Amino acid sequence: MWKESHNQTGGSPRFFRISLRDENLKTYYMTNFALMQYHNYSLSELESMLPWERTMYVSLIAQHVKEENDRMREKQLQRKSR
Repeated sequence: MWKESHNQTGGSPRFFRISLRDENLKTYYMTNFALMQYHNYSLSELESMLPWERTMYVSLIAQHVKEENDRMREKQLQRKSR
């Protein structure tokens, strides 16, 4: 019976609050920039992702970067021990 009010852009203000609950606006833009600059995502791809989908991709990329850094660190240690 109750209708949810929508803002002029057609979206729900509640959805926007939920989608940014883990990020403030600054980190949102910084994350977008990093994903576009270093991981070849387009802005339209990022903006069309669902909040949980974005969180999942960011987590997977962070895990991959950590593994690569660990691998490189191990390789450097092996070179030093020779």
